[in-house]
Amino acid sequence: MKYKVVIITGASSGLGEEFAKQLAPDAEHLVLVARRVERLEELGQQLKTEFPQLNVSHEQVDLADPDQRESFGKKLTDGTYPPHVLINNAGMGDLGCVEKANWPKVDTMLQVNITALTHLAHLVIPEMKKHGGGHIVNVSSMASIMPIPDFSVYAASKAYVTSFSEALRLELKEDKINVLALCPGPVGTEFSGVAGRYEEGVGSEMQKWAYVSKERCIREALNAMDVNKATVFPGLQIKVLTTVFKALPMPLLRMVMGRRPRRVD
Repeated sequence: MKYKVVIITGASSGLGEEFAKQLAPDAEHLVLVARRVERLEELGQQLKTEFPQLNVSHEQVDLADPDQRESFGKKLTDGTYPPHVLINNAGMGDLGCVEKANWPKVDTMLQVNITALTHLAHLVIPEMKKHGGGHIVNVSSMASIMPIPDFSVYAASKAYVTSFSEALRLELKEDKINVLALCPGPVGTEFSGVAGRYEEGVGSEMQKWAYVSKERCIREALNAMDVNKATVFPGLQIKVLTTVFKALPMPLLRMVMGRRPRRVD
């Protein structure tokens, strides 16, 4: 087996579920973390049937809750789940202007996207050092490289994830702990339904053009992890868009994003 213990947050659906499916053949032990334990149990049973050698554990954790996060964190440091790979996948979004946002939802998003991700990384690093190295994959977003009206808090939270991943990678270079920022564009998951305040998303035609399947997204992420890349933008379309947006000076990028179609209450 390539990997001994793999911890995947947000594993009940979407990219987290796909990470579990693609890592299962190469892992001894998957630790699936999410709030919806029924889905975790169903996924675990499916993986165990397909890969009888696999050990699967389920942890029902609301990562926005500091107490639940602390309780789960003890299992990462007391030898219950000695981490070899941490997939910091749990995250959420909120589509709409800041003024009319529901503050508890925004606060939860910041707790999950930023605080929980940082906290779990902080917990596993000493354990990975004890065992001679490991991998941390932080799921960010293509949104991290640009200001996006009506998605401003989400994009800013992902800018933190990308920046944090880059700096953490430099800190841990000598410790054989590889840090990867996965920055997908539009992917077919439940994310949009949870993030949206409206029946239709914004900029749907662009989303359709840039769409990448979750299978391809995770395949490219794991390939990047294996060769110790710093960031990965899955899909040719996203790579092209990212290259263009990164090359634009901020005044021009601001103009482009200002012309983005918007939905107003």
